[in-house]
Amino acid sequence: MRRFRIQNVSGAVLYVLLGVTAVVLALFFFGGETPLEERTVADLSKEEPLYTNLLLGWMYVLAGLVLLLTLCMMARRFALAWVVSPREALRPWLGAGLLAVVLLVSWLLGSDVPLDIPGYDGTENTPFWLKLADMFLYAVYVLLGGGVALIAGFAVWKRWRR
Repeated sequence: MRRFRIQNVSGAVLYVLLGVTAVVLALFFFGGETPLEERTVADLSKEEPLYTNLLLGWMYVLAGLVLLLTLCMMARRFALAWVVSPREALRPWLGAGLLAVVLLVSWLLGSDVPLDIPGYDGTENTPFWLKLADMFLYAVYVLLGGGVALIAGFAVWKRWRR
């Protein structure tokens, strides 16, 4: 009898997700255009792929799965580490807490002034969506800057330590 291995399951799930992603991308790029009367763009001469909403929905599903799996694995690791050392078990949550602080500060720094966009009649030009977009942009800037600073700092530390 063949032994069950988690690598087989995770590999199969990976291939299924890649297959669905390939199909969604193929539909998006080769599935045709939205009829003129159904387009949401202001300039009707611009192309609008028919399966844009499907692609966006699939991206939301994948992002949600990543978030859910990350939180579940953090909770599992926390529970296993808590038995051995409660202090060490709290260490991974420091990064999550730091990310929450970065998101909160970047939300507070975000602007809620509606933009003047010629030809735009959508519903997303509201204070909430503007602050949310600014929050993500500022958070990306901070995280990228922190990553570059850490790379440079560790490179200098390694040279200095020799």
